Amino acid sequence: MAARSAPSCHLRLEWVYGYRGHQCRNNLYYTAAKEIVYFVAGVGVVYSPREHRQKFYRGHSDDIISLALHPERALVATGQVGKEPYICVWDSYTVQTVSVLKDVHTHGIACLAFDLDGQRLVSVGLDSKNAVCVWDWKRGKMLSMAPGHTDRIFDISWDLYQPNKLVSCGVKHIKFWSLCGNALTPKRGVFGKTGDLQTILCLACARDELTYSGALNGDIYVWKGINLIRTIQGAHTAGIFSMNACEEGFATGGRDGCIRLWDLTFKPITVIDLRETDQGYKGLSVRSVCWRGDHILVGTQDGEIFEIVVHERNKPFLIMQGHCEGELWALAVHPTKPLAVTGSDDRSVRIWSLVDHALIARCNMEEPIRCAAVNVDGIHLALGMKDGSFTVLRVRDMTEVVHIKDRKEAIHELKYSPDGAYLAVGCNDSSVDVYGVAQRYKKLGECVGSLSFITHLDWSSDSRYLQTNDGNGKRLLYRMPGGKEVASKEEIKGVHWASWTCVSGLEVNGIWPKYSDINDINSVDGNYIGQVLVTADDYGIVKLFRYPCLRKGAKFKKYIGHSAHVTNVRWSHDYQWVISIGGADHSVFQWKFIPERKLKDALHIAPQESLADSNSDESDSDLSDVPELDSEIEQETQLTYRRQVYKEDLPQLKEQYKEKQKSGTSKRRERAPGNSIRLHFVHGYRGYDCRSNLFYTQIGEIVYHVAAVGVIYNRQQNTQRFYLGHDDDILCLALHPLKDYVATGQVGRDPSIHIWDTETIKPLSILKGYHQYGVCAVDFSADGKRLASVGIDDSHTVVLWDWKKGEKLSVARGSKDKIFVVKMNPYVPDKLITAGIKHMKFWRRAGGGLIGRKGYVGTLGKSDTMMCAVYGRTEDMAFSGTSTGDVCIWRDIFLVKTVKAHDGPVFSMHALEKGFVTGGKDGVVALWDDSFERCLKTYAIKRAALAPGSKGLLLEDNPSIRAISLGHGHILVGTKNGEILEVDKSGPITLLVQGHMEGEVWGLATHPYLPICATVSDDKTLRIWDLSPSHCMLAVRKLKKGGRCCCFSPDGKALAVGLNDGSFLMANADTLEDLVSFHHRKDVISDIRFSPGSGKYLAVASHDSFIDIYNVMSSKRVGICKGATSYITHVDWDIRGKLLQVNTGAKEQLFFEAPRGKKQTIPSGEAEKIGWASWTSVLGFCCEGIWPVIGEVTDVTASCLTSDKTVLATGDDLGFVKLFRYPAKGKFGKFKRYVAHSTHVTNVRWTYDDSMLVTLGGADMSLMVWTNEMEGYREKRPCDSEESDIDSEEDGGYDSDVTRENEISYTIRALSTNIRPMFGIKPHLQQKEPSTDERPPVSRAPPQPEKLQTNNVGKKKRPIEDLVLELVFGYRGRDCRNNVHYLNDGDDIIYHTASVGILHNVATGTQSFYQEHNDDILCLTVNQHPKFINIVATGQVGDSADMSATAPSIHIWDAVNKQTLSILRCYHSKGVCSVSFSATGKLLLSVGLDPEHTVTIWRWQEGAKIASRAGHNQRIFVAEFRPDSDSQFVSVGVKHVKFWTLAGRALLSKKGLLSTLEDARMQTMLAVAFGAVPSVEMSVCGKTTYCVESWPELTTGLCLPCTPPFETG
Repeated sequence: MAARSAPSCHLRLEWVYGYRGHQCRNNLYYTAAKEIVYFVAGVGVVYSPREHRQKFYRGHSDDIISLALHPERALVATGQVGKEPYICVWDSYTVQTVSVLKDVHTHGIACLAFDLDGQRLVSVGLDSKNAVCVWDWKRGKMLSMAPGHTDRIFDISWDLYQPNKLVSCGVKHIKFWSLCGNALTPKRGVFGKTGDLQTILCLACARDELTYSGALNGDIYVWKGINLIRTIQGAHTAGIFSMNACEEGFATGGRDGCIRLWDLTFKPITVIDLRETDQGYKGLSVRSVCWRGDHILVGTQDGEIFEIVVHERNKPFLIMQGHCEGELWALAVHPTKPLAVTGSDDRSVRIWSLVDHALIARCNMEEPIRCAAVNVDGIHLALGMKDGSFTVLRVRDMTEVVHIKDRKEAIHELKYSPDGAYLAVGCNDSSVDVYGVAQRYKKLGECVGSLSFITHLDWSSDSRYLQTNDGNGKRLLYRMPGGKEVASKEEIKGVHWASWTCVSGLEVNGIWPKYSDINDINSVDGNYIGQVLVTADDYGIVKLFRYPCLRKGAKFKKYIGHSAHVTNVRWSHDYQWVISIGGADHSVFQWKFIPERKLKDALHIAPQESLADSNSDESDSDLSDVPELDSEIEQETQLTYRRQVYKEDLPQLKEQYKEKQKSGTSKRRERAPGNSIRLHFVHGYRGYDCRSNLFYTQIGEIVYHVAAVGVIYNRQQNTQRFYLGHDDDILCLALHPLKDYVATGQVGRDPSIHIWDTETIKPLSILKGYHQYGVCAVDFSADGKRLASVGIDDSHTVVLWDWKKGEKLSVARGSKDKIFVVKMNPYVPDKLITAGIKHMKFWRRAGGGLIGRKGYVGTLGKSDTMMCAVYGRTEDMAFSGTSTGDVCIWRDIFLVKTVKAHDGPVFSMHALEKGFVTGGKDGVVALWDDSFERCLKTYAIKRAALAPGSKGLLLEDNPSIRAISLGHGHILVGTKNGEILEVDKSGPITLLVQGHMEGEVWGLATHPYLPICATVSDDKTLRIWDLSPSHCMLAVRKLKKGGRCCCFSPDGKALAVGLNDGSFLMANADTLEDLVSFHHRKDVISDIRFSPGSGKYLAVASHDSFIDIYNVMSSKRVGICKGATSYITHVDWDIRGKLLQVNTGAKEQLFFEAPRGKKQTIPSGEAEKIGWASWTSVLGFCCEGIWPVIGEVTDVTASCLTSDKTVLATGDDLGFVKLFRYPAKGKFGKFKRYVAHSTHVTNVRWTYDDSMLVTLGGADMSLMVWTNEMEGYREKRPCDSEESDIDSEEDGGYDSDVTRENEISYTIRALSTNIRPMFGIKPHLQQKEPSTDERPPVSRAPPQPEKLQTNNVGKKKRPIEDLVLELVFGYRGRDCRNNVHYLNDGDDIIYHTASVGILHNVATGTQSFYQEHNDDILCLTVNQHPKFINIVATGQVGDSADMSATAPSIHIWDAVNKQTLSILRCYHSKGVCSVSFSATGKLLLSVGLDPEHTVTIWRWQEGAKIASRAGHNQRIFVAEFRPDSDSQFVSVGVKHVKFWTLAGRALLSKKGLLSTLEDARMQTMLAVAFGAVPSVEMSVCGKTTYCVESWPELTTGLCLPCTPPFETG
């Protein structure tokens, strides 16, 4: 049915009447092209007075309230209101977005200003702190931010004559800012005696540090530096709203309606009083003024724009006018002429010409107007008023005909009947009165059926019936003119309505969303001829529907521009235009209607480019016109990847549980085991929900991912290497175009993207902070410098990165439906495409934002689901594969044609030099020519084509193809079933890697004397794998049902398999043919075990809480073990085959006698002594220690003991494989842990000789083989393990100094209140010297003035001479270290005390000082690089980290001339306790005193924070860069040493390990120095028990005993 699709006609914004003068200032300018730029509602307008033409910028989603013009006068910046407001920088000539700045401000953007060369932009927010923010707007990057003021800021400006200086003013303040590093530091203007402290409304900067500002009382205040030097009194008689500087001087405009022009020294030139001119009126108030040459532009409070030519200054020319304050509700169109009538709460009624785009008549009434109507002959105009009266005027001269007041409440709607005889008037007191026109508006009838206020009325064509809508959404019908209600439906069946403006009724059901009962649609109007309906709603949206639209939730096209509610909308009399009016924005929008037949010629208008996609967002309710989704795609769209517990949450969870557990841990815990394991081979490839994730590197290795592992597979040697940096499922992978670098994105609460090198397998950069839940697509740009990524949050955010720096360049919301692929344009690095469900979007970068345009399908088809996309040979050609098997060919954003390529979805495509290759669900690989004209060759993936060298078996013919890549003479194919195949161009296919298919894998058994294992999965297969060198699948068998467990018999000949339907079978282990099967249970068989020795009995455990024991020889059930309260999870036999140990889901450990199954109670002490044939139990005294601190959140799912009974391996729900020393008694044993699986590890088994450990991942369907490395066998490599969860308390060695320092709280010196109190006792009242701990706090920050200050004008004050610091005694050593340095080859010493940095000349004993700090300095370092000579960094105490002037900061300064080079305000709350420069001197490392002891790295010259991360939960004393490195550093502190690496924007840390030293414990480290052999990475740490350790290669420390009272520096 037609209403299911959106109408194919279109509206184009043609004209906007109005200008936003209220609540805004300085928002009207001349551009370089002599056009006028301003804004109204949510639209930026560029008006050309010469051509009388308007252009519109529509990139905003809400009211625009601020505007700034670039110094070259072509670019405009506008800021909007809203919950997440953003700034757009756009070109006034093309009205296209150049840059979007977002994600910083809240509430709105109050002021904007460009600096002199136009590189930087400053913005002020409307939040409670009125944040001031400086942007590098081209890159969309915030450079600096600071709280602006406690009260509103009205204007901000760059000082055009001094670099890095700004001035802001507002309610009762003016502030002078300097920008240094990333710190904006304000100084308040001093009013002194020269003028009263008052609100400053506008300002302009001049030479010689002069600033002119306009005040609320009409005076102009002149400032020099920060001091008020004079006032120009009575410049205006009321507030000065606007001040504009130009070459000739200054123009000011005020509330008194005057414009004054001043010369460059602010001497008056002339005054223009607009109230006195012909267009003037009482109460005219100027909000904006712009002086260019001999033209002056003036914007007024009431929405007019005047242009004044200076030499004819008494004849201002009125360019634009609109309604002023108060809501705008009344709208009517003339029945025969292109005129529209509007009336507003400003009491004016105005008539607009739609052809000339001008106001042609205006009349002021006594009362606010709420509705209007024009009679059919166009003679009478009726206006309904807010006070319950209505007035009729003659249209031609606006003279009154009648004025009638019958009601007390507002008249909301009135309409003339089609025959012109009656006027129906609907009132807010729920009645409709009918008046006779010819009888001088005598009242003829009354309709009283409604219970709520009347909102809409319509007459029938024969004027006999009236339909009404009221506030309850009820629709009622009345006979006219009497007003009797019509009860019978029959009577009105055939009624034709003269107009349709009602919002309820069958014909307009479709305008309402499916499941909503809200009445937020204010107005509709039907166009019977064009069969379209236009609606206006509370969200500022005008929509087009088909008419009639009967089913709820119809499709529409939507248009934005109005900001708040659109109160009324009407078609013009000839249906050429739609007029819509905005309530709060007082604007009238005129839209041109473009019918369907014209659309074909007018392709250029198709996509209006905008951020808030303003061409139709199809409504999303009734999708029955969309083809059925393919089953695989549907399955995939339902995956959410949400986790109950994210790995990122573990540290907090541990802390919480530690608090609870404090009392419990008394037993001395075992050390971690000496053995370790190393990942050796992974069987599996993630194909079931990922695409295009398989590539050849340049040296012919194959890179792909499975679970949380990036795999590099060498097909010649059949070996794998692994990137193990991720800690959860990897979802996407991309290969760098030039080097063998790989980008992989993972699942996580704040998911990360890792870029790593396939050769060294080290991370180069880690990107995070902008996605949620996971990253589902990544792609490199053609030059390899940028990376695009897409998240799986609800709006599928698209982010563009500079990955080497780890910087986000741009970000945008992608689509509400899933996005499958992102591709960057190989020719233009700023363009990209995304494709997904019903989605194909073409993006370009604009500063910090991305601007997307939907692909325009036109008549060629309907919007389909896109599964893959590539670019063609030119920048505007793109190709996408759809879910129906077509390939779409796009030019620019238009669909040019479609080609049928596959049966079923096209999942993967790849562009070649001369053509394309595609792969689909049909299991066919197709090669195409370069324009998709013809298919050159196809390869079907079939078992028959498998080459003899394959490492496994194909499970089925034509598996669904998910990834294709070409290179090295082969086509590489990845399938949904987890196979990786290599197709030779001549046809043979080699299988390289395979894993299980979709469905969880639980069953695992290792062979009793061969290096093979068996697995069984929910994918209904039983597989045998070779673990020895060939690493392949030896055999596979399809089962009728999925299985959860399997077991080899002790002689290795039989294999028992438990299935999910309660049956189990025994198969021949070599041929996998059935020997025997039973079906005795209904629920899943969860474990199955042969008794040891001869394997006489078989124990079969099921989820219905029983264990059946079968005699294998006689194939009979001989016993049942009852008594478990929950499902059985693990079963083990003892050595004699007489006893079973059982675990259940209720965490019970039970014992049963075999073969009868009698339950036994065995005390835990005895159970230990029994010899068990195998140990896979996770409960009991022997493995109490394997349960983690957060055991309530996560389960240990599996365990397995080595045959020498020393090492217990466990797998848990978080994907960790851990090794414990057996028996693991005592809670929270120490362990080594390994991450490779993503979610739960379902099973772990050692091989028969303990040489390998095999682990299974449940949902990641992978089988991982680890080699066991015995104690003492140690490769030189960083250990993967981490020490266990709770630091042992018995670690020794404290020292009273260290303890005291660790507990010092620095906040006492910087009380968090803004005005710090002073304490002190006069000497004769003091009893004793206060001890150091009770020392009273002393404040050194200047006390900040309170909001209200009294003016001490009259009092005489003594002049105060300045004090100059001459000498400082004292050095801060009690809680600082490494803070004395030599400078100038030992001539000078530099150190610090209190808040002063001191340079002390050794020879002369003189001192010079750096005094910019406002609180205690805690650390100091000197740059060692020859390029930065004598450069010092000092860090200070501060209060909260709010970036204000009292926040902790680091100053970088020149020791000789004391110049501040950069100030870094930091988020280290409380203070900065350590600073260190990198080897090149460009980076600075700082450590905070906040509870997490944050470690931060800065590029200090730009003031840019590169990376930051929580350091350690206890105090860090020192952190220092390695002397030869810019990326590696070491931190030491209370019980820790950490080795850090900087990768992009991420910090990776490894703890120092004390593993092989006998009885070495982690001590408190106080200092660090680096050894001279860089190849053996050695760092030496001093610690409290007076000995020195050295740490080669990040692992082990050697203790060197020292003479006792010794600390190494």
